[in-house]
Amino acid sequence: MSEPLILISHPMIAPLQPRLEKAGYNIGRAWELDGVDRSQVRALLHAGEFVLTAEFLSSLPNLGLIAVISAGYDGVDVPWCRAHGIEVTHAAGVNADDVADHAMGLLLAGWRDMGEADRLVREGRWNLHDRLAPQPTLTGRRVGIVGLGHIGAAVARRCEPFKLAVSWWGPNPKAAPWPRAESLLALARDSDILVVAARGGADTRGLISADVIDALGPEGMLVNVARGFVVDETAMIAALKAGRLRRAALDVFEAEPTPAERWADVPGILLTPHRAGGTTEGIPNMLAQAVENTRLFLAGEPLMSPVP
Repeated sequence: MSEPLILISHPMIAPLQPRLEKAGYNIGRAWELDGVDRSQVRALLHAGEFVLTAEFLSSLPNLGLIAVISAGYDGVDVPWCRAHGIEVTHAAGVNADDVADHAMGLLLAGWRDMGEADRLVREGRWNLHDRLAPQPTLTGRRVGIVGLGHIGAAVARRCEPFKLAVSWWGPNPKAAPWPRAESLLALARDSDILVVAARGGADTRGLISADVIDALGPEGMLVNVARGFVVDETAMIAALKAGRLRRAALDVFEAEPTPAERWADVPGILLTPHRAGGTTEGIPNMLAQAVENTRLFLAGEPLMSPVP
């Protein structure tokens, strides 16, 4: 076989191509395969939220590795891939601290309504009476974390210096210094702030349902740094408009980019454009792990971070 070809799966990660070529790899683009011998493709570098169809993967007869650059890999049907001899790796824990930092920023800014405060000043609407409408204190509040993986645990550790009481829920018990709620509904009911850090997948779609949002209640706040589809976005918007949820702070959305008009009249919302893990240190580290997994695969050595 001629020199192996490594494909970049999506235009979003095309800016990484020069780094990969500098590392000595023969790089192609999955959206520019006309005239390319697909039998040369041995590995695919992928951003995990984008769906890879069985039809496309089947068109690459010698594909043996999908190296997901992100921690999430919900766009990849891992059982199908393994049944067809394709291994899948991901960026396990590489950017957990960056995402947790962003989650805490959303938590703090959302709880104290800093986004609206910024707009008051910038738009010349600030008046001295605004100080007579104070925001509730954060100290002593109860934070529930949905999913205690790398990111969830990093959020929990960051909550402690703020004197926040932490508990968590996930489908599988694990050793942790924070108590595990008996159910997701119980976690929401007993929390002031619910931070969603669960793994994205078919089993977590709509996990934060209307019932969970109602359990969090009219004084509660929802923070999502997982995947947009983990939260029932329509139910959340309805709850915010009806006053059944006090605030929400989101870095991820059901559709990305999310339409601006969807949020134009939604109260109590703070939004960022899916950039929690996108730091100047985190992106190169995630890419380095994917490149190392590719090197190990081509060398026939054990992979660094296969998905569970």
